[in-house]
Amino acid sequence: MSPITEILANRPLLADGAMGTVLYARGVFINRCYDELNLSDPGLILSVHEEYLQAGAEILETNTFGANRIRLARHGLAGKVKEINQAGVRIAREAVEHLREKQASEAWVAGSIGPLGVRLEPLGKTGLDEAREAFAEQIAALHEAGVDLLIVETMPALNEAHEALEAAKAVAPDLPVLVMVTVDDEANCLDGSSPQQAASLLTEWGASAIGVNCSTGPTTVLTAIEAMRPATTLPLAAIPNAGMPRAVEGRNIYLCSPEYMASFARKAINAGAQIVGGCCGTTPNHIRAMRSAMRALDAKAHVEVAGAAPTLTTEIPPEPLAKRSLVGSLIAQGKFVTLVEIVPPKGINCTKEIEGAALLARLGVHAINVPDSPRASARMSAQSLCIQIQQHTGIETVLHYTCRDRNLLSIQSDLLGASSIGLKNILCLTGDPPKLGNYPDATAVFDVDAIGLVNIVQRLNRGLDIGSNSIGASTNFTIGVAANPGVLDIEHELRRFEYKVEAGAEYAITQPVFDLRLLENFLKRIESHRIPIIAGIWPLTSLRNAEFMKNDLRVSMPEEIMLRMAQADSPEAARQEGIKIAQEMLDAVRPYVQGVQVSAPFGRYSAAAEVIASVLPQGATGCEDRP
Repeated sequence: MSPITEILANRPLLADGAMGTVLYARGVFINRCYDELNLSDPGLILSVHEEYLQAGAEILETNTFGANRIRLARHGLAGKVKEINQAGVRIAREAVEHLREKQASEAWVAGSIGPLGVRLEPLGKTGLDEAREAFAEQIAALHEAGVDLLIVETMPALNEAHEALEAAKAVAPDLPVLVMVTVDDEANCLDGSSPQQAASLLTEWGASAIGVNCSTGPTTVLTAIEAMRPATTLPLAAIPNAGMPRAVEGRNIYLCSPEYMASFARKAINAGAQIVGGCCGTTPNHIRAMRSAMRALDAKAHVEVAGAAPTLTTEIPPEPLAKRSLVGSLIAQGKFVTLVEIVPPKGINCTKEIEGAALLARLGVHAINVPDSPRASARMSAQSLCIQIQQHTGIETVLHYTCRDRNLLSIQSDLLGASSIGLKNILCLTGDPPKLGNYPDATAVFDVDAIGLVNIVQRLNRGLDIGSNSIGASTNFTIGVAANPGVLDIEHELRRFEYKVEAGAEYAITQPVFDLRLLENFLKRIESHRIPIIAGIWPLTSLRNAEFMKNDLRVSMPEEIMLRMAQADSPEAARQEGIKIAQEMLDAVRPYVQGVQVSAPFGRYSAAAEVIASVLPQGATGCEDRP
């Protein structure tokens, strides 16, 4: 046991408060890299540390919360990870030595390690190995400089906490590691995990102590700590914000008083916390009040609680692919799938779209693809049109679902709702950025991209939300993704496609194919992780349409096709030539793929039917009914 661990077995310890809050109050602009102040203004950082020690803090966190290579790179400081972290330790150690000389008191220097500030796989683009390397680099610097313990704090997700903890165990196995998560208003981790699950897993993974910091304030942190206590025998830490910030005359002010934080300290220790302190909004005054409360408190520091850790939720496997939807059944059986794309209207009247779907259903098309505000345009919701098409025509739909407009909460809500109203097929897309559409100033969300979305749908298909909590049943979606064989950076596209397959994609729909060689090359490159491919087919309507596809959408368009469209001597001739080219492409790709999706430019559903006629059971053209 380390000295600090031995002390925790006998009495609670008081950590310091916020660094950023005090620096901001002293006039340091919020856009500065606060960690870099270890180098450019060490005296300022030292003075803050000394104030907290004078207020009674026994654990002093280094000014290194954001001193990892990913966060520092935003300020052009990625190459100074070691220098900034070790300077942070030297300053904190100097403050502790000054205290020891003046008061003969003891305090410990804790290396502060915050989140990387990026989403990790499976919901983000940063790999778990990359995250572990970034944490290891920072931890190695802190360890070499001589910290007494490590504090991994404000972790938004358990997978990131796990990577930080594994890095600490590998680089600094002799140091105790306190790992703290941050929680929402309901006391759950931001990835949806319950505090009990967090406590159970962090204990299993080998943390020396665990806890909750930051969050929405003392009450929520106390609730989370109370839930954690029965799930672990490790020391617990409770380090909340001073409430939620409020905007007062243009400044964010934290309104929890020192007296309220003192009351929290008493309650947290009675609930089983062995470390208390303050996060955002707390000052030396708050810590001084908490110290007074702790001196007056006659409480046991070590709380032993019997009982096993909670059992994690059991998965509910989805139905076999062949039973989830018609599209899934066709894919599972190796049959050729026919889809036609119908774009939602820009208003509230979708009569034309429903009539088009009815026509295509009569002709034998298997399903209707409904895009989600393509090109970032404001249209009727794809989900609404999907359910209306299914209700009025009986034909199955494939819902395009983009990440552009939704955060993680609304993504889950939408998908649960889609499953409950009978939508069975999801095409997972990142989505076009708003700047491409007619509202370029609209705000995008992009909490996750298509890869992360596939992971979310896959978890829902196993009856679990993103926090591994049961939703009671599988959503049973058939999961599709997009692929672009003609993109300029094909290596990046291939890499992302492989990640989509690993995440759980069950089939893919390509962007419109006009160059067979690109499709052949793409299929050859994905042989090791091949899933059924449905080729996109687009009947051109004019030379201008071809130019738009080539120049605006960056679709690979052979010069031969451009020439054929240019030679059409009338609008009708151009449309017929476009249909002919699409028919030729369908015939050419058919041996290589397991289906086609035919677009209906400008709502010409009969044209789409004509293109796809050769693979429909009736061989019909749809010319008898032109919506």
